[in-house]
Amino acid sequence: MNPSKSLDIKPSWVPDCGHALRLAGVHFDAVRIPGVLGEEVAYHLMEFTDFQAGPIVREAARGRNLYFLLAPGTASGFAWPAPVRALGGGRGGESYVGIPALDGTTWPLGWRSLPTLEDPFVEGELLHRTVEYALR
Repeated sequence: MNPSKSLDIKPSWVPDCGHALRLAGVHFDAVRIPGVLGEEVAYHLMEFTDFQAGPIVREAARGRNLYFLLAPGTASGFAWPAPVRALGGGRGGESYVGIPALDGTTWPLGWRSLPTLEDPFVEGELLHRTVEYALR
């Protein structure tokens, strides 16, 4: 996580406790990257941004996906290679993303990187380049 940045005001889409489903494309777009590839992309993104990448949600069950949260309307602006999938922006139907609270029991979801006032979203162009780098 990135505790060195401030989170004075919790984003409205983050629940107070546990976790909640949020419709992608409303408060954020999401880019879902499965398993080992998702972890590799998160690692490189965190390393490049000095551990201040913006919000990344980790799923501990099923596909062990990572969800990189981008500003609304931005994920569909990139051609994401398989197995990466953009969620939100009205393409391909509705998609919901599980969002954990900032603390407390949130299993099977957790934060790989928190949203902060300085970095409320992952930067789309940087994420796209990082995905391309990881797939080489």
